Order: sequence, then C-alpha cells, then structure tokens
Amino acid sequence: MLSDTERQEIDSEIRHAPAKSAVAIDALKIVQRERGWISGDAIKDIARHLEMTPDELDGVATFYNRIFRKPVGRHVIEVCDSISCWVMGSDSIKDILARRLGVGEGGTTPDGRFTLLPVDCLGACHRAPAAVVDGELHGELDEAKLDEMLGELRAKEP
Repeated sequence: MLSDTERQEIDSEIRHAPAKSAVAIDALKIVQRERGWISGDAIKDIARHLEMTPDELDGVATFYNRIFRKPVGRHVIEVCDSISCWVMGSDSIKDILARRLGVGEGGTTPDGRFTLLPVDCLGACHRAPAAVVDGELHGELDEAKLDEMLGELRAKEP
C-alpha cells in the first residue's frame, strides 16, 4: 500500500500531467526513494493509483535501469559498460570494485551497504571510464579514485 507521503507526492505530479499514466516514471522514483527498490506489490499499488495494469507499469520499470526491481545496498555503484568506457578500462574498474567489495556484478555486500551494477551507458564518454555512485557521476576513474570514493562512502556509514 502506498504511504500517505508517497500518494501525496504522486498526486502532486499528476496535477501537472495530461494523464495519470504520464507520471509513471516519477511515481516509481518517488516510491523507490522511500523504499530503496520497487517490489512486485509496489508495482501493483502504483499501477492501481495511476489506473494502469501492473504489466504496463512493470514494462516501464524494467525499461529504466535506475529503477531497481530487487533490493539494493544503501550505496549503488553503477559502472558504465559503453564502448568508450570499455576501451578506457571499465572492465578493470569493475574488477577492482568487485575485489574491494567482495561481490560480483549485480551483487550486494552481505552487510547491505554496497551494490555493484553494470549499466549500458551513462552518457559520459568524455570522462571514461565512468560510474554513477548514489546518483553522482564519477569520471576518469582509476584505482586511486575508487579507493578514495569507497573510503568516503564508508566514512558516511554509522
């Protein structure tokens, strides 16, 4: 069931849209921000609120790689897999992160702190290899920058 806060935020978006279904992505982002990911039950609840079928909304959710359909860590690290990033060493970046975190691609650390995900393209070819960490773009990555970034993220944790 949608929380009052989620419903209010979604309704605020609906007021500016030509149809309820036009805010599908915004609604998914609102619920994900509150819950961390979008469960099957959340798909049903959001779809009902937007007067869509769950299958229609699930099609939207699975199309966008920033909508998480399974639980993720508190910090999500998305490493670009585009040709530009690959040429500039994204495989090495993913390998370093996998070793530092102790997880493979798509994995979440046992403590629930980090999830490592590949993404098709971040649109940051000029900063390759690149990754998005908790929504923030990091470019021209190398081992030292990764260690610094992970250190900063770990320092934020209680």
